[in-house]
Amino acid sequence: MSNSKQIEICENDHVFVLTGAGVSAESGLATFRGAGGLWEGERVEDVASPGGWKRDPERVWRFYSMRRKAALLAEPNPAHAALAKLEHKLGERYFLCTQNVDDLHERAGSRNLVHMHGELFQSCCDSCTREPFTDKRIFCQTKAEQLRCECGGHIRPNIVWFGEVPFHMDRIIEELHRCTVMLVVGTSGVVQPAASFVHWANERYTGGSAVVRTYYVGPEHPANAEAFTRVFQGKAGEVLPHLFAVL
Repeated sequence: MSNSKQIEICENDHVFVLTGAGVSAESGLATFRGAGGLWEGERVEDVASPGGWKRDPERVWRFYSMRRKAALLAEPNPAHAALAKLEHKLGERYFLCTQNVDDLHERAGSRNLVHMHGELFQSCCDSCTREPFTDKRIFCQTKAEQLRCECGGHIRPNIVWFGEVPFHMDRIIEELHRCTVMLVVGTSGVVQPAASFVHWANERYTGGSAVVRTYYVGPEHPANAEAFTRVFQGKAGEVLPHLFAVL
């Protein structure tokens, strides 16, 4: 690692940011892999898979209602604010892809972003092509059979469950192909396909030199740490506000 404490962003740079559960955790939202995490006591197969939805939609809705309630009580942290500030400076030269389903990035001011794993405060039909819609309802004792679309299908959370294809992959790949700086924040480096994004970026070479500079920020080294140009170890909310030097 260099002794430099900042990432220099030049006038021709395009920045791709990927955020994971560690960013939301700093706002108090429990993570899937963390000790005492949100999913503790609930098997993934039961609450975050197409099979679990088919077996017991009421259980799934209770689980996501709990997640909605927690997200409504959370507030954006300094990491969210720092990324929104960077977007404000860079404009269209900035793109954010988040694995998180909460709306903390938006509430901090981020606008040019996609949620590759869906959005917690949206619902959709499990049968027809109806567009996802904003839905902040919190159910205590959901009667899931009553949550039906006009087509007769069931209304489900607009979340990418295990075994399903992430959203916005065409846009994400397009942005990866044009970026010159990649910043990954608060991810485990295990969940696919997001864990491969840094490797895809590293495949771009011009004249024998790498095109993309890749950086990681988080309290622990991710599983794919060796793929990054530099790793900044620490909490995102402490590192990010002082990390960028926009030239």
